[in-house]
Amino acid sequence: MKPKLEIRGVSYSYHSLEGETLALSDISFTAENGEFLAIVGPSGCGKSTLLSLLSGLLSPDKGEIYMDGVPQAEARGTTGYMLQRDHLFEWRTIMGNAQLGLEIQKKLNSSSKEKLHEMLHTYGLGSFEQARPSELSGGMRQRAALVRTLALEPDLLLLDEPFSALDYQTRLSVCDDISSIIKSAKKTAILITHDLSEAISVADRVIVLTSRPGRIKAVIPTSFGEDYVRPLARRNMPEFSVYFNQVWKELQNDD
Repeated sequence: MKPKLEIRGVSYSYHSLEGETLALSDISFTAENGEFLAIVGPSGCGKSTLLSLLSGLLSPDKGEIYMDGVPQAEARGTTGYMLQRDHLFEWRTIMGNAQLGLEIQKKLNSSSKEKLHEMLHTYGLGSFEQARPSELSGGMRQRAALVRTLALEPDLLLLDEPFSALDYQTRLSVCDDISSIIKSAKKTAILITHDLSEAISVADRVIVLTSRPGRIKAVIPTSFGEDYVRPLARRNMPEFSVYFNQVWKELQNDD
């Protein structure tokens, strides 16, 4: 079976009047169906640029990106993108925000609307369908943003530090919640984060990038056993500190 996502030798540079800045160099990795990857690295190493390339917002200068074995430009699969902030519209209800993507893509019908109702109830937002975003906590708003993204049934989910705007306690809870939802939905997901503990607690593999230009320094698989799927449970396992020290060492020995 072909991987859901394959990146082969991707490089990207930014251009300005001052010249060219190489942001990413020779990036290659795969993401299997249902796999959750986390990408960490020093500030400015190109993590967000990489997500923009994977989403199709940018095109690589060199290298190729495939989805299900098909070049990205020809792939039929869809990509969902969760940003640092939920970007819910206050003038819309939670249901109205959740169905926005379906409206834009002209996919809103009685069937898709019923699925939205089910998702909102499943993820604890059923009684808030007619509420405004300001009436919800930060964690609930992010959950609503995830429902909006999942409603389009994306083949790939890209997560750009979606918990960073939350306070620490809420961040732990929402990360545990949302990553568990993504895994139960069997979605392929890629998270970028500065939080090493967060990366290790959610990921099947952690990809470590070097400082600019970003190159892959290490790929670290994590394994906690089937009974420790949720991030909060993983944080209490003895293996957690072993993986943390391994990732930290790779970042400290940046070359």
